[in-house]
Amino acid sequence: MPLVSVVIPCYNHGQYLREAIRSIQNQAYPAVEIIVVDDGSVDNTRQVAESLDDVRYVYQENQGLSAARNTGIAHSNGELLLFLDADDWLLPDALSINASFLQKNPKLAFVSGAHDKVFEQEGITQEEIWEVPCAHYQHLLQGNYIGMHATVMYRRWVFEEVRYDPALRSCEDYDLYLRIARKHPVAHHTQKIAAYRLHTSNMSGNIPRMLYSVLLVLRRQHQNLESAAERAAFARGQQIWKEYYCRLLYAKAITETGSPSPDHLLTLLKHQPWLFIKYYLRKGNMLKSLIKKTTPAFGLRWLNRVGLYQNHLPAVGKVSLGDFRRTSPLSREFGYDRGGPVDRYYIEDFLKKESSSIAGRVLEIGDNEYTLTFGGKRVTKSEILHVNENNPMATIIGDISNAPQIPDNSFDCIVLTQTLHLIYDFKAALATCHRILKPGGTLLLTVPYITSIDKDEWGATWYWAFTDKVLRLIMAESFPGGQVEVGSYGNVLTASAFLYGMGRSEISQAELDKYDPQYQVINTVKAVKA
Repeated sequence: MPLVSVVIPCYNHGQYLREAIRSIQNQAYPAVEIIVVDDGSVDNTRQVAESLDDVRYVYQENQGLSAARNTGIAHSNGELLLFLDADDWLLPDALSINASFLQKNPKLAFVSGAHDKVFEQEGITQEEIWEVPCAHYQHLLQGNYIGMHATVMYRRWVFEEVRYDPALRSCEDYDLYLRIARKHPVAHHTQKIAAYRLHTSNMSGNIPRMLYSVLLVLRRQHQNLESAAERAAFARGQQIWKEYYCRLLYAKAITETGSPSPDHLLTLLKHQPWLFIKYYLRKGNMLKSLIKKTTPAFGLRWLNRVGLYQNHLPAVGKVSLGDFRRTSPLSREFGYDRGGPVDRYYIEDFLKKESSSIAGRVLEIGDNEYTLTFGGKRVTKSEILHVNENNPMATIIGDISNAPQIPDNSFDCIVLTQTLHLIYDFKAALATCHRILKPGGTLLLTVPYITSIDKDEWGATWYWAFTDKVLRLIMAESFPGGQVEVGSYGNVLTASAFLYGMGRSEISQAELDKYDPQYQVINTVKAVKA
């Protein structure tokens, strides 16, 4: 019988690990090796693993689930591989069932089966059994019918082509299924292989993160679609995932005591605005001010998309020169309520042109929208720095102007857009950027010059405006010996439109692209560390 390697990544789940290992040791299959990859745990993971016979223990600094599984692959010897999370377990005959299936079907890259969902707190077990006899890639585009990666047994040669993506913090298994099923035959059966334990510390309990990740994984397949049926399945899959996770969020919002988190509400607003409005109507409470206060740019952008900002005089697209004869702006929302801000066009144009630099390990402030949009598959790990520990997306908490906890030479790229003017000690922030960039690493920076000042949260720390000339002097001090390129965008029309609150949709691309150095709306920096 071919050797089966069972890899167990473990991060602070030592309390469950013994049960997972025993479920492997109790299998009737005769040729098994067990590899526990300790992903930087601070609990009793090492003690449990080393106390059991026939278990190979591998330790690594915390790098995440994908990296731990890749480490397990590197330390394994089996012709067949299976990945079991430390808090789950295999059902009897699991290895024999899947190994037999692969032996009878030598062309398959992997085989998957059914599983049980075990709701720990409720004491409920639910069977997850799906019949998928063919067209597996197309079915995967519409949803992850596999549902649990411990039900999957792979052939070793698969991992000579693909590995788990460390840049993904969740849904890395779904990403792998899609990439493999696109190129190779796979199969699925209805025999139960494993039990999936659901408890409060499951990563899958973070609904906004799961939805964000699953849509990102699905979008990666867009360029691989080859038929009308696949394109239809892809579109349907996006809708299915949005509906599934947003219904979970809605149910959570109306049943929990207290107010839902802003992150949950904003996810509803972005992906299923009708559920967002339904929640408002049910509660009878308008949260527009909360959205603007907590995440002004993101919240206003999506309020605009769902049509909650529509009362304007003059109408969008109907502005004439006579309308500028006023002492109050057309909008005080930077144009979010009139089709989007003018300066965002310039920011995105700059990042698109410099997208090749957004690669490797990338740090962005607040969120990682630009990293993922313009870096894509070049990004191996995306980090988010935020000063507020309540931000669920943040991977690093701290102030960029004073962040000694971030090691030197850590990042290949830093994306710092429209932030420097909010930092009083901006030179200290630039010094941090220089320190934590690797040699040859790139800082992509944008700053405002001609702009209104935020009337809400950010107005309290809106300290600076930067011309292209002062940026050259500052960057020469901050990146000594490095390569610095300073750019600039804007003209009198776009500057005036931005100050009055007009939206980018009200200005033609030719008008946006015209540059006049006397009217700098934003300025940009590409700085490469020596």
